[in-house]
Amino acid sequence: MKAPTLDLQPTMYEIQGETAFAFLALAKKLEAQGRRIISFGIGQPDFPTPKNIREAAKKALDEGFTGYTETAGIPELREAIAEYLNRRYNAGVEPDEIVATTGAKTAIFLAIAAYLRPGEEVIVPDPSYYAYAMIAKFFGGKPVYAGMKFEPHYGFKLDIEKIESLVTDKTRIIVVNNPHNPTGSIFDADQIAELYDLARKKNIILLFDEIYDNFVYEEGKFKSILSFPDWRDNVVYVNGFSKTFSMTGWRLGYLVVRKEVIPKILDLAVSVYSCPPSIAQKAGIEALKGDWSEVYKMINEFKKRAEILYDILKDAYGIEPYKPHGAFYMFPRVRELLDKAGLSVEEFSHKLLYDYGVVVLPGTSFPGSLGKDFIRLSFATSTEDIKEGAKIIVKASKELAGAG
Repeated sequence: MKAPTLDLQPTMYEIQGETAFAFLALAKKLEAQGRRIISFGIGQPDFPTPKNIREAAKKALDEGFTGYTETAGIPELREAIAEYLNRRYNAGVEPDEIVATTGAKTAIFLAIAAYLRPGEEVIVPDPSYYAYAMIAKFFGGKPVYAGMKFEPHYGFKLDIEKIESLVTDKTRIIVVNNPHNPTGSIFDADQIAELYDLARKKNIILLFDEIYDNFVYEEGKFKSILSFPDWRDNVVYVNGFSKTFSMTGWRLGYLVVRKEVIPKILDLAVSVYSCPPSIAQKAGIEALKGDWSEVYKMINEFKKRAEILYDILKDAYGIEPYKPHGAFYMFPRVRELLDKAGLSVEEFSHKLLYDYGVVVLPGTSFPGSLGKDFIRLSFATSTEDIKEGAKIIVKASKELAGAG
């Protein structure tokens, strides 16, 4: 008897996975064959979770704290998150305006699920992290890409005029990730203020993802959206523990939103994942309230790595590096090199991997059209690998262009 066809619902065919993990799999396969591979691919801090956080999790485990918790997260965690945001941004966040989630991705999912209606539009800067557009598509929305401005030697800025020109009566959400993946940019406070005013004027939701808010390499450069007055009227806020505390595998993030909608968000959350991991929640409290010395050490190291990567790539042919202002990414333009070598950005990325043993992500890994001229490098890897890998990229650029 023939098995029934298992037809997926149509929007499942609209979404794609994360390219960084695909390149990670390719690199692992080559390493299994005995190849030496240097990866600038995945955005995961190479530092271990600080010891005090791990010890807090062990203590919770030893005490048997292993069952279900409140779907929103235990009260102590939500209080710790509120205290952190209020201390840092004077945000006035209350614990009952917070939902702890299974990572920041889940917070993004809940936010878009809660607010986006089929046929409505989500404006996403181009380039941006892939998940915003994919989740919007899944819920029947339409991503609208607002190309960012690339300035040689500086990096990227939002194009506020472009964003405003794309606003229609179907625009429901504008997404901003700040500090920004994949570019390593931090958007100027005046640009954030312009977006805030635009959202209020047009009654649009601002979905702000500030997961990299501690990776800031210029004092005073970063301004959180939570520092604006009356943020509750238009802002849905996402953050988490994966980057700042090197807790990627712990799966702990959070959503901040006005309290009136929290009950319905929790109805959805409990249907999807019941609650965040109990042990991770105890670890999260220690992360926020405990010793930050290892966190500061990691961030300082990332700042040095950004400068090292920039200083070496300056010697490459047809690659336009810049010093990232935040996060741990650089998104240099490589159009001159691609034209000279007669390659697409995907072909260039594969040549770097297979011929030179270096992983970078083609800019087309990120939704929109801008990425065809760029590559992304994550400097969340050892300083020695950064030095060696960057020098190999310089060598490859000259060889492929016939310039060296």
